[in-house]
Amino acid sequence: MNPGPLSRRQLLAAAGLTSLTVLTGCGGGDDGGDPKDLSKKQDGAMRKYRVGDQFKAAKPLSFSVLHNDNPAYPMKDGWLFWKELTRRTGITLKPVNVPLSDYEKKRSLLIGAGDAPVLIPKTYHPSEVAFVSSGAILPVSDYTHLMPHFQAAVKKWDLAPELDSIRQSDGRFYLLPGLHEKVKSGYSLALRTDVLDRLGLTAPTTWDEVYDVFKAIKAEYPDRYPLSDRWSTNTPFPAGALTRCLGQAYGVKAGWAYDNTSWDAQEKRFVFTGATDRYRQFVEYLRTLVAEKLMDPESFTQTDDEAVRKLLSERSFAISANPQELVQNYRYNLGKQVKGATIDMIPVPLGPAGPVVLGGSRLENGVMISSKALDGDDFVALMQFVDWLWYSDEGQRFCKWGVEGTTYTHADSRYQLADGISLMGSDPDAPKDLQKDYGFFNGVFTYGGSWDLVSSSFGPDEKEFEDAMSQREQLPVDPAHPLKSTEQEQATLWDTPLKDHVTQNTLQFVLGKRPLSEWDDYVSELKAKNMDRFIELHNAAHDRFQKEHA
Repeated sequence: MNPGPLSRRQLLAAAGLTSLTVLTGCGGGDDGGDPKDLSKKQDGAMRKYRVGDQFKAAKPLSFSVLHNDNPAYPMKDGWLFWKELTRRTGITLKPVNVPLSDYEKKRSLLIGAGDAPVLIPKTYHPSEVAFVSSGAILPVSDYTHLMPHFQAAVKKWDLAPELDSIRQSDGRFYLLPGLHEKVKSGYSLALRTDVLDRLGLTAPTTWDEVYDVFKAIKAEYPDRYPLSDRWSTNTPFPAGALTRCLGQAYGVKAGWAYDNTSWDAQEKRFVFTGATDRYRQFVEYLRTLVAEKLMDPESFTQTDDEAVRKLLSERSFAISANPQELVQNYRYNLGKQVKGATIDMIPVPLGPAGPVVLGGSRLENGVMISSKALDGDDFVALMQFVDWLWYSDEGQRFCKWGVEGTTYTHADSRYQLADGISLMGSDPDAPKDLQKDYGFFNGVFTYGGSWDLVSSSFGPDEKEFEDAMSQREQLPVDPAHPLKSTEQEQATLWDTPLKDHVTQNTLQFVLGKRPLSEWDDYVSELKAKNMDRFIELHNAAHDRFQKEHA
């Protein structure tokens, strides 16, 4: 069978990484784009910079960076992070500090006014799309040939499909995302295991078993709800963690992961998520839990504190969790209030979709680069620095753990904080904190990386949970379907009302305020809100992208 001619991208991929050290010539790398002459923009750059090299500028340089100031560890000028970074790289970062609560608004204002720093990290896709048409940010995919560590990770971890998913209509991407070797799941159900033991129950592994366990608990405690959940306020979807996990089991985007568009691999077309059979099955399961009083209906409206109080007062026995909340909140406080109580987080229960996790989650928030960076004579050095700090093993280790022998030790593939240093409450009596006092493990710089590094800070519970989840297959990433600016404006006008209608009616169905017999009426209402035209727009964009960039 003749497979046909190879595409330009396939030919370049076949050539391997031989061009990674080229600093001049075409700036398109393996991503196309207009030729860029960078021969006069190498001030301070390393002449030879390869995978595994420590970046060190040929002369002292400084770059401005937008810094998301987290109130949990407010920025300090005297952090060891700043000092050691300059010593190692020859680069001095000049932070423009913005409060976390105002970060996205301030970022937009600075970019719009042309006053943004050169480096704009902590940006979540698709936030960068708003700045593409103005030319305010660089099409960074044109310059990844200057970033050997970035390209090596993409190739080694087969991340090309994920990168394709963030490309714009011109075939480029404008955000350098954090890259993960494996999916990090983070959330699932936590259950009172002492109650399960007393009732002769085992921890459930499927959602059918979750139902059976809840039924048994309800029979023992008829005046209480087995599950009363949290993460329902100030989120795009009430009970967002639970519904994301449940949707995953049905192979559908739901909860925090909800998106109006979903790729149907069999039909090879985009479909409207909230109108699919899988989404209806997901809704029906939730409706069953609420109807049989296995789940507290206030799970969709109550605050986190209210949900946790019900758990601690034994008015409920299960709640959504992440490893930090499990250890620092649930387990610690239950131990003080309920003698003999134990609680554990289970791997996300399985459903009809089998042992899968949602696709796309190997990309994390990332860095935009201001277009004015290209005007500088030190542009190549800037890209090399970004590559080392955010994408090299050594740079990622430095950002996360700090300075070996000072803030941590490393032996037998294990990282250990130095005596007297705590991280996120690991040692409440320690006089120093890795984030607050040294500036490491800062969300502006610490994300992505190999599984060994990402898991190096896991406690025993998180490691067990993530190791189990990492064995599951990732669902395919939606193929690229970037909209042109005029299409994006139209899609945005349709997207929000459609999403709001899905959210409102999902809750009505789940809470029994609208019977599921009206599902077809609900779908008709979505069509009246331009559902079909919305999906047609995305399918046309997909077809166009495939034709122009395959």
